[in-house]
Amino acid sequence: MVLLEFSIAPFDKGSSVSEYVAKALRVIDDSGLDYQLTPMGTIIEGDWLKVMGLVDECFKVMSKESDRVVMQIKVDYRKDRVGRIKGKVQSVEKIIGKKLSK
Repeated sequence: MVLLEFSIAPFDKGSSVSEYVAKALRVIDDSGLDYQLTPMGTIIEGDWLKVMGLVDECFKVMSKESDRVVMQIKVDYRKDRVGRIKGKVQSVEKIIGKKLSK
């Protein structure tokens, strides 16, 4: 399974790009894959091909809206685990004895 964190935004639409990011998030939400939106990007969990295909779909949506798209991608592949979007955070919370996520 893959945990993929990415951010995507148009580079030619000014300083507030939330309406464009929301269009990509609709694609993610419609995919049925587990995801978590953060202030700096979105984390998606799933099969490599499905996750990468979803990133490609988001790129296609964004590139229709913009002549210049900026994207950052970080990937963590682990063969033997699922549910890591919450599980990784819960593991650290258990060690420190304090809930970090809200």
